[in-house]
Amino acid sequence: MYSAISLGRLIGCYIDFAKALLTSKHLRSFGDVEMKIIMTTKIDLASMNIKRKLIEGFGFKEIDVRFDDNFVYKRDDTLILTTNQEMIYYDYLDKEIEKQLNIRPELIIFASRHSSKQKLPALTTHVTGNWDKSMYGGNDYSLAIAQPSAMKLALLKMNELNDLGWTVCYEATHHGPSELDVPSLFIEIGSSEEEWVNDRAGEILAETIMYVIDNYQKTNFKVAIGIGGGHYAPKQTKVALDSELAFSHIAPKYAHPVSKEMLLKAIERTAEKVEAIYVDWKGSKGETRQLAKSLAEELGVEFIKD
Repeated sequence: MYSAISLGRLIGCYIDFAKALLTSKHLRSFGDVEMKIIMTTKIDLASMNIKRKLIEGFGFKEIDVRFDDNFVYKRDDTLILTTNQEMIYYDYLDKEIEKQLNIRPELIIFASRHSSKQKLPALTTHVTGNWDKSMYGGNDYSLAIAQPSAMKLALLKMNELNDLGWTVCYEATHHGPSELDVPSLFIEIGSSEEEWVNDRAGEILAETIMYVIDNYQKTNFKVAIGIGGGHYAPKQTKVALDSELAFSHIAPKYAHPVSKEMLLKAIERTAEKVEAIYVDWKGSKGETRQLAKSLAEELGVEFIKD
C-alpha cells in the first residue's frame, strides 16, 4: 500500500513526466524548419498591446511550452515569445532560444515601445547596435545583423495602414541587443504611454509584423547603408517610401565621425547584399561623407549623394 506522501510524490512525478512529453511533442512539431520569432516583454506596455492584437487577430495559439517562464504562442512557423526583462539588454537571445526551445531562429522581430523626450506619436523600425560606446544595451562598436527587406516592408506597411496621422519612419541604428547571430529588427510604437496602449497602433503593428513575416523573403530591393541625417532618418525614410532602396544600418550625424572599420562592419552585418552607400550630404560631417564616397569606389558599389 502506498502512503499518502508516496502517492502524492507518484502523482507529482506522473504530472511532470506528462508535461515533459507534451513539451517534447511540441518541440518536435516545430520540425526541421527555422522559426520566425516575435519577441515581446511583459514590462513594456506597447509590447503587450501588440502581442494581444497578434493573438486576437492572427490565430496564434498557446502551446504547452515556456520561454523565460512565459507561455509560447504559435502559428505555423512563427512563435511569439515573452520575457520579463528589457529586450534591449537581451544579448545572445538567439542562443537562449536555442537553449530553451531547441530551435534556431530565422528572424527575430522585437515588438517594442519607443520613448523620446519630445513624445512624438510615431511608428518606427530599425536595426540595433552601437556606432560608439554602448549606452543602452549591446556592446561597444558592435552591430546586430540587419534585414533591410524586412525593415522596408515594415515601413511601407505602417505607412499604408497609418490612419492615426502619426509619423512613420526609420530610426538610425542604436541601442542593444547587438550580440545576435541571426537577423533582427525592432518595430515600435512611440513615444509615450498614451500611444503605447493605443488599440489602433497595436493593430497596425500586429498587421505589419505578420505582413513582414509573410513577405520579406519574396522581395528584390536594392540594399543600401545609410549615412547622415537625424535620428529619425527623414531622408532615408522618404527615399525608401518612394524608391526601390531598402536601408540596412543607418549612421546618423550625431554618431559621426564613423570609422572605415565600422562602415565595413555595417556591410558585413547585413543579411542581404549591399549594393549602395547612400549619404545625406548636408546631414553628414565632411570626414565621414568623404570616407563613404571613397569606400563605395573601393568596393565597387553605387554611391548615392542626396
